[in-house]
Amino acid sequence: MHIAIPLYPRFTALDVAGPYTVMAFAPDTTVTLVAAERGPVTDDQGTLTMIATASYADLPDPDVIIVPGGLGTFDALGDEALVAWIREADRHTRWTTSVCSGALLLGAAGLLEGAKATTHWALLDNLKQYGAEPVSERSVAHGKIVTAAGVSAGIDMALTLLAQAAGEVTAQAVQLAIEYAPEPPFGCGSPETAPEGMVERAINLLV
Repeated sequence: MHIAIPLYPRFTALDVAGPYTVMAFAPDTTVTLVAAERGPVTDDQGTLTMIATASYADLPDPDVIIVPGGLGTFDALGDEALVAWIREADRHTRWTTSVCSGALLLGAAGLLEGAKATTHWALLDNLKQYGAEPVSERSVAHGKIVTAAGVSAGIDMALTLLAQAAGEVTAQAVQLAIEYAPEPPFGCGSPETAPEGMVERAINLLV
């Protein structure tokens, strides 16, 4: 199984690193970071750079794609090379997936029409413009299209995919190996549980 994760300027690092860490444990699996050209791509904090070891042209037919989100997503919507690669790669995939605002790129590629999908809570309504039915869940599967909510939800999605690809025992072993047992120090991981005024503070971090 060959998994491709596209990088574009100002992606969110955890959207990439979380699913990468989980899926890299799958037996007989290769995970490749791709971009328009091979080389470094910097995240949305401007301080962390990842290296794309393949171009879109090098890997047109992966078995799985995981499209990250990030503060650069809206600019990336106008990147026809990226959107076209997603659209073409989907013809060959077992799963076409996204994390956070990466769902908007699936939408731009025409892959969300009539699908239930999720993304970061602040962007759920944006899915409607692509013909999707927004669902406020950590991970949503609609056929082979699988979308995850904001950032950390990519780990949940990846574990779900790993269970399907390699069995629940393998997925459980990986979850234990990476000690994924969330116990957040604050109960404000969603708008519903956040204290008054916190939604506005969070949105200010995203613009």
